[in-house]
Amino acid sequence: MMKEIIMITGASSGMGREFAMQIEKKYQVDEIWVIARRKERLENLKERLQTKVRIFALDLTQKESFEIIQEALFQEKPRVKALINCSGYGKLNHYENMSIEVIENMMNLNMLAVVKMVNSVLPYMHKKSSIVNLASCSGYMPIPYLNIYASTKAFVLSYSRALNEELKYRQIHVLAICPYWVETEFFDRAVVKDKKPVVIRYGKVYKAKDVIKKAIKDMESSKDVSLYGTINRIQILGMKVLPHRLVKKIWMIYQELDGTKEIR
Repeated sequence: MMKEIIMITGASSGMGREFAMQIEKKYQVDEIWVIARRKERLENLKERLQTKVRIFALDLTQKESFEIIQEALFQEKPRVKALINCSGYGKLNHYENMSIEVIENMMNLNMLAVVKMVNSVLPYMHKKSSIVNLASCSGYMPIPYLNIYASTKAFVLSYSRALNEELKYRQIHVLAICPYWVETEFFDRAVVKDKKPVVIRYGKVYKAKDVIKKAIKDMESSKDVSLYGTINRIQILGMKVLPHRLVKKIWMIYQELDGTKEIR
């Protein structure tokens, strides 16, 4: 009998880990395949889940990682119930303070890895399968000092919404999650240590468990975008109706930024 699985990238922490914890309570599958760089974190997650777990300790910025995933899929030929793309990271900094290596790595993980995961998994998806991509409320506008990250999330948002239409003929649902600030390890990598922080006012920081609970509900409702939180909804509405020139100005004033490389 064909094995049914769920695949989750970025499962070692934050949103990906929370997704793994919650989704097994909603969907009974034979295995959950978890993908992230930190094997010890994935081992810890495996111990906490009731469902059988297969670990892939891989860096999704590397071509070889996709060859391993594709080979595993080819050998097992499973039915993929859901692909959940949570891998990604951001940097809060002035564009000129970031190396091209950091920029390229961020773009590869946040965008290209999402597309390559979808392409790898689509042949094994069936009627009523789901693809969930982690975007961000930052994907609705250009954000100075969060430039590359916000731009990559704009791509994920547009890509997911368009893909949702293109896969309807197969009854495969695609959802983009667009959270506000969420309490995860994102900040450990995003903030430059020993420097004045770029973001000095967050407005609200939500819990990952609440964002994911809403996302799973939106999966079941076949929505194409999942939004959690009143402040998040208000901000996105503002991004839609106000000129981006004004929204950017408000952001700069709110965070006390002046556009220069030095964070004052």
